[in-house]
Parts: sequence; C-alpha cells; structure tokens
Amino acid sequence: MATKNKTEVTEFVLLGLSSRPEMQPVIFGVVLIMYLIAVLGNTLLVLVACSDPKLQTPMYFLLSQLSLIDISLTTITVPQMLVHTLSVDRSISYNCCMTQLFFFMAVGSMEGHLLAAMAYDRYVAICDPLRYSAIISHSLCLRITLTSWVVVSLNSLLYSVLVTRLTFCGNQVTHFFCDITPLLKLSCTRPVVNEMLIFTEGVAVVGSPFLFIWGSYIRIGIAIAHMHSFAALRKALSTCGSHILVVLLLFGSLARMYLKPSSSYDLDQDRQVAVFYTLISPMLNPIIYSLRNKDVKGAIWKLFRKLCTSEWLSDKE
Repeated sequence: MATKNKTEVTEFVLLGLSSRPEMQPVIFGVVLIMYLIAVLGNTLLVLVACSDPKLQTPMYFLLSQLSLIDISLTTITVPQMLVHTLSVDRSISYNCCMTQLFFFMAVGSMEGHLLAAMAYDRYVAICDPLRYSAIISHSLCLRITLTSWVVVSLNSLLYSVLVTRLTFCGNQVTHFFCDITPLLKLSCTRPVVNEMLIFTEGVAVVGSPFLFIWGSYIRIGIAIAHMHSFAALRKALSTCGSHILVVLLLFGSLARMYLKPSSSYDLDQDRQVAVFYTLISPMLNPIIYSLRNKDVKGAIWKLFRKLCTSEWLSDKE
C-alpha cells in the first residue's frame, strides 16, 4: 500500500463495536441504558455530596469530582457511538478526532490522579486520625485537583501532538472513538519514537498514581494489622473496600490497553476493554461507593424525601 501523507487524511471512519447490521439496534439499546444509568447515578452522587451538610467533607468533595470525571468520560465517547450505531455515515473529521483524543486522554488520566488523592485521604484518616482535619482540607483537595488537571492536560497535549505527526495509511479506525491505540495501529510506519514517548508518559502519568495508591495501602495495611478494636478494624476495611475495588477496575483495564507495544495490540479485544472503562466502570462506580456507605444512602433518601415533599406541597397549593 502506498504511503499517504498525513495531511491527506481529512477524516476518519469509526467502525464501531460491530460490523453486523442486525446487531446495531441491540448495541444501541444496551449502550443507551448503561449510559443513562452512568450519567444519572453519578449526577445523583454529585447532588447529594453538594446538598447534604454531613457530606461537606474533603473525602466527598473528591468523590463528587470522581463522579464528574465519570460523567465526562462517558459523554466524550458514548453519544457519538450511539449516533454512529444507527447511521450509515460513521465519519469524524481529523480535527474532531484529535480533539476527542485530547479530552479523552486528559479526563481518563485525571481519574487515576483523583483515586490517588482519595487513597491519601484514607491513609491520613486511618493512620493519623487525630491530625486528619489539620492535614486534609478543602483547600488542599482543591489544590491537588487543579494541579492534577494541569499535569494531565499537558500530558494529553503531548499525546495529541505526537499523533498529529504520524503518517496514516488509511482512515478506517477499528474502534468506536478516537483512541491512541488504534490510531498508532493505523500508522504507515512503526512509530518507534512515538511509542517510546507514549509508553514512558503512560508509566509516569498512569503508573505514578497507582504506585502512590499501592504505597498508601501498604501503610494502611500495617496500621490495620496493629488494630485491637474489632469495630475500628471493621470501619477501616469498610472505608477502603470500595476504593480498592474501583482502583483495580480502572488500573487493570488501563494497563491492559496502553502499557504494551503496538505489535501486541488486539483491536477487537481492546474495543471490549474500552467499553469496560468508558461505560461499565463509570456505571458501577456510584453503585460501589453508595451500597456500603450509610452516609451516602442516608443523603440519597433525604434528597428523595425532600423532592417528594416539595412536589406534594406544590400540588396541594
């Protein structure tokens, strides 16, 4: 195949999850339901975290930020996929593709940084509870969040610039959105320099939060091992259990997708993994964080009672 200059590619064609026409309505229905559950569930968590006075704490501030990230992550990719699922035209312009790549990489990386901040919050709460309020504050969480946004945005910009320097042999992307893995696979020549930079940046931006989380939980584990009170032990395990599950779901899928050379890419499997971390994980996160959390469940019921009471009073008037 003749090598084409990258400027000749003015648009990409996203092949989606399946090429079988009979599967498109099924995929549309399932994905739409999961997307609505993810958006509504995370929106509900944000509302209760902002409206309930008991949840005006740094931990729930970070949790609300995580929910906003999940909403953004699904909205960047899923609505376009739904449109393409029922459409003959599955094209996306070159500029829109690069824009989607930038925001997806930034938001996806930000989730790991937030989980690291939440791990630090849990570490201080369990290992140094008497100084928790002096160490962890809303201003500290805000500074961590803003700094993380700067770091992931610069990293995502680097990724996007590296992709724009590639030479593409075609424009059919074996994916349902513009991700860096299928775009590298579409490159005419093996982008060794790009792969090395991307792998290095991936280890730095994705691996660093994971190592920080791992270190925090080692310290937490040591503290738990020295606890003699069963009530304190149970509370510590309950506090950390949900967070550990979310960390494993996210970083396991990210490592499966990005921390490997392009020669070992399996685009069909990668699409399935991508569905997991762009749709299933954001849908599960609010369920995981609310099922075993009495404060969140209590705040949700309080919000529902308030809404029902307001509606009853308005009908009565």
